[in-house]
Formats: sequence, structure tokens, C-alpha cells
Amino acid sequence: MAEIIATTESLEQAQHLLNAGVDWLYAGEDEFGLRLPHSFGRDELPALVQLAHQAGKKIMVAVNAIFHNDRIVKVADYLQFLTDLHVDMVSIGDPGAIHVLQTNRFPLPYLYDGADLVTSSRQINFWGRHGAVAAQVAPEVPYGELVPLMQHVDIPVSYLVYGASVIHQSGRPLVDNYFSFVKQHQERSDRQRGLFISAPHKPETHYSIYEDINGTHVFATNDVNLMPALTRVHDLGIQYWKLDGLFVPGQQFAQIAAAFVHARDALAAGTWTADLAADGQHVIADNTPANRATDTGFFDIDPNEVQ
Repeated sequence: MAEIIATTESLEQAQHLLNAGVDWLYAGEDEFGLRLPHSFGRDELPALVQLAHQAGKKIMVAVNAIFHNDRIVKVADYLQFLTDLHVDMVSIGDPGAIHVLQTNRFPLPYLYDGADLVTSSRQINFWGRHGAVAAQVAPEVPYGELVPLMQHVDIPVSYLVYGASVIHQSGRPLVDNYFSFVKQHQERSDRQRGLFISAPHKPETHYSIYEDINGTHVFATNDVNLMPALTRVHDLGIQYWKLDGLFVPGQQFAQIAAAFVHARDALAAGTWTADLAADGQHVIADNTPANRATDTGFFDIDPNEVQ
């Protein structure tokens, strides 16, 4: 049966997610992890780990930033901190960070998360041979390519079934640079301001954009929602379903997580029906913020149409 990984923005939301039945909490600190709903500092993270473990659940900490020389030197100390906390797994995408993890022999299992680079079974198996216990498949990989991929992978994989899908990251502060160029006052460019960009002559596009310590992040117009496709996700044997609540606050995200937990359990029990899928869709529609829309992303795209 698939295990469900859910991001979290607070201890309060984490408790709601655990009550909803998620198997893993996913969190981290902006200095080391990418696109997190909240940056859990060293003073906050121990309580989150304790909360997960007291509930008999697990926690994965993001160490998947792209590290330049000035930041890679901080990774070993952070991994020691996570080791002392008895974190269950870390997600890592930078080979330099993996090298730090392994040369220091930190006893931390790692999920390989190279973002949109993880698109083939050969790449996944390469990192499996180099210590990865799982891999995060890029959300750009459609069903037609997931079928052969799942037939040849040697380690478990994780796939995004709900949430924001990043389409571009730059290490440069692109938004601040833009406002400086046009000489407009810019108070902040972080996620809370709700900035977005649109393609020329396409008013329906709504690419959310924000900046943090890792640079500028741009997201697809619609968030991913695979509730209508969960039968195929289940039949593929994907071992981890990831839920990303970056743009969904508090209890709303916990309600969505509960819908996916219910779906996972019904699929495993052989009791999943079209009516239950419709119920799940209603829960998602009721709890997804009004300024966001969802679809199945790349999942249903014909691989032959991708140019």
C-alpha cells in the first residue's frame, strides 16, 4: 500500500495531517530545502519530529537545495543535527550534498530529489546504486512514460499527486531585478504577496512566482490533482504519494490530505468507486484556495506530443 507524504507549515497543521492519516510529514529549512510552506528552524524542528514520532509516523526533511560553495560547507553540520534528531529520511538532489552525507557516514536514508531531472529508470537506478533508498520522479513525467519506468526501477519512487508544480527556478532574484529595472517600489517578493506572471496575450495564465534564499521560483498555472487518475496511480505501484500544500493553508490542506488517505485505503481494499472519486473531487474543490485551479498536470499528456 502506498505511503502518503505531506508538506506542513506549522505544528498545528502537522497535527491535523497526522490525524488525517498521512504516513510522513515533509518539512525543512529554507537554507537547505526548496519551496517549503514554512521554514522550520533548529528551534522548531525538534518539536515537529517529536510530534510525528509520538503518532507512530515518520518525518522527511528537505536538504534538496542547490548548494554553492558558501552553503555546501554548512551541510555537514545540518546533517549531524538531523541525525541527532533521529529524522527518518532526507531528500537530497545536489550530488555535493550526497557526497557530504556519505563521506561523513551519517546514518540518514535519503530520497533522491533532482526535481525535473528525474525522468528515467536508469537515472533512478544509478542513484539507487549510490545509496538512495527512493527517488522523487519529476511531475513532468506522464503516465505513458511512468508505465515503462515503473517496470524497471530498482528502488521505490515518489510522485506528486496533489499540489503546486514548479516549472522554473533561477538562482537570481528575478522579481526584485524587474522592479528595480522599472523603478517601482517593491516591499517584498516572497510567497505571501501572491505575485504571478502571465504569458503575453494569454490572460488565463497565472504563473505564481516568489523569491527566497534559493532564488526565484515559478509555478504552473494549475496545481496538480490526480484524484481522477488514482486508479492508474495505484495500479502503477508507486510507493509514495506526495501532497504539496505550499499554497493551501491550515486545515484546508489537512482536509485534502484526508481525501487522499481515504482514496488510498479504498484502492488497497478494492472498494474504490467512481462515486468515491467524485466525493474526493468535491473535498478538493471545497478546500483548494479560490485563486488556484487544479488539473492532472502532465499525467495525461501523450508523450509523443511533448516537444
